[in-house]
Amino acid sequence: MSENAFDLIIVGAGPGGYVTAIRAAQLGMNTAIVEEKHLGGICLNWGCIPTKALLRTSEIYHYMHNAKDYGLSVENPGFDIAAVVKRSRTVSRRLNQGVGHLLKKNKVTVIDGRGRLNGPGKVDVTKDGQAVGTYTAKHVIVATGARPRALPGIEPDGKLIWSYFEALVPEEMPKSLLVIGSGAIGIEFASFYHTMGADVTVVEVLDRIMPVEDEEISKLARKQMEKQGMKILTGAKVTGIAKSADTVTATIETAKGETQEITADRVISAVGVQGNIEDIGLETTKIKTDRGTIVADGFGRTDEPGVYAIGDVSGPPMLAHKAEHEGVVCVEKIAGIDSHPLDKLKIPGCTYCQPQVASVGLSETAAKEAGYDVKVGKFPFVGNGKAIALGEPDGLVKTVFDAKTGQLLGAHMVGAEVTELIQGYVVAMGLETTEEDLMHTVFPHPTLSEMMHESVLDAYGRVIHF
Repeated sequence: MSENAFDLIIVGAGPGGYVTAIRAAQLGMNTAIVEEKHLGGICLNWGCIPTKALLRTSEIYHYMHNAKDYGLSVENPGFDIAAVVKRSRTVSRRLNQGVGHLLKKNKVTVIDGRGRLNGPGKVDVTKDGQAVGTYTAKHVIVATGARPRALPGIEPDGKLIWSYFEALVPEEMPKSLLVIGSGAIGIEFASFYHTMGADVTVVEVLDRIMPVEDEEISKLARKQMEKQGMKILTGAKVTGIAKSADTVTATIETAKGETQEITADRVISAVGVQGNIEDIGLETTKIKTDRGTIVADGFGRTDEPGVYAIGDVSGPPMLAHKAEHEGVVCVEKIAGIDSHPLDKLKIPGCTYCQPQVASVGLSETAAKEAGYDVKVGKFPFVGNGKAIALGEPDGLVKTVFDAKTGQLLGAHMVGAEVTELIQGYVVAMGLETTEEDLMHTVFPHPTLSEMMHESVLDAYGRVIHF
């Protein structure tokens, strides 16, 4: 085999790409991965990881301001935004280097440049417009990820209107901020900047924030955010933007046709992302696209034999852990392992705002619309000893069951540390656990996880502590 020939080439080294490359190497494949910017992709360098570093800072800052609630004394807490940003970037850089080490350890060939398909089994790579080489493989996986979507007339300019790139590295803290969009990206940035002292307004075109979440959870999250002082406008859209030297005035129109103007130091556009399908050679294959993403089945297979697509570029949910699992399923299928296709209903979603939100499976409304007769259980944080001891009494755990079979259809949470709790229900769904199994499981005391048990008990009229 020549130095330019491989068993598998992966285009894109984000979470999906690099994890897939490592798994392929473990399975004995001679594997190459092509990346033009950052090992670890957007998630590690400009998404999941650096935002969590910022949110950790804001969480500590929040506790410093509320130290007296814990019997502590903190005088005049403050922050250095340059140091906050530096810590976040250091975390990303450390993990970026870690990905490089893992790829080297697993003998994956890393090709520095931009990959472009040139028919099935062939990838042309360029760097800064210059040809690097042409590489061949029996199997090629496209994992080119996604980028921020821009609204016409509200395109990020890097100064007054930010995408998540600029929002991650502010040179100074804005006194006021308008966030357009209340999905995970928008609401996390809104939470960070609000906690750090900015006057934040969130505008959402749909009738509630975090619209992919269970309606009850979404309402509780909004209630807590507004209690903290955040302003939220739903059923509203930005119809115009006027820039001055250092502020932006946005015209907001409600569903009733009423308008108002909001002036802010900066605007964050967080209206979703779109797949990176342009200029990657799709036209040289039989690959089909739909709404800006590549059409692929549960094993990542496209309409072009031998070419696969995983991660954000293959459609929602656009989550790092979905990309990783999707890639492993894809490459194991290529290797002849009898693996299960990706089940998107069993992919958890986590939003790291304050309060945190996490979910998996069907919401109560979606379950009913799917024809299920449901049993719903709920347990509030205020009934949990650990939550009270933590000073976190606001929140809810909600479970949705099929009344006929006891199948867990969905779980939804809002409150402290729920992003760490949701995996318990994810495992339960993966094992096809019933309500009886969960009710007979012993949960440790005192923990927040006890609320997961109580919510199941509540669905069947057996709740103990509320």
